[in-house]
Amino acid sequence: MVLRIGLGWIFFYSGLTKVLDPDWTASGYLTNAVPDGNPFAALWPVLANVPLVDVLVQWGMVLTGVGLIVGALVRWNAFWASFMMLTFWASSLPLENGLLVDSHVIYIIALTGVASLGVGRVAGFDGVIESTSLVKRHPRLRYLLG
Repeated sequence: MVLRIGLGWIFFYSGLTKVLDPDWTASGYLTNAVPDGNPFAALWPVLANVPLVDVLVQWGMVLTGVGLIVGALVRWNAFWASFMMLTFWASSLPLENGLLVDSHVIYIIALTGVASLGVGRVAGFDGVIESTSLVKRHPRLRYLLG
């Protein structure tokens, strides 16, 4: 539970600082900070010109952070947080300090643990959501909880 809340705070705060900064955009990073030799070098300038990328990064981080903090839809949020970390990791290749593992990979490992252990049911809303009639009628929704 503590790991879930800690990871949630990291995502929430990082996203919130981006949302509150009217000048923030991912395009500066995507066009100027991706390391030379990045195997996906052709992709990042294309994404830099898509305004939706900024919204997805900003609000994706805020909303996954909130979901993790309050323990709601933990598996769903951990999946999308891991996806964001995977894209951030891919944009930082080749790694300056390591072969394949950096902090992004560690976040993915931690998020996978959070999603696997059902920690949204511990001091979180997933237990409450799971007991609703909607989830009882559609038990596959439980795969988003945890």
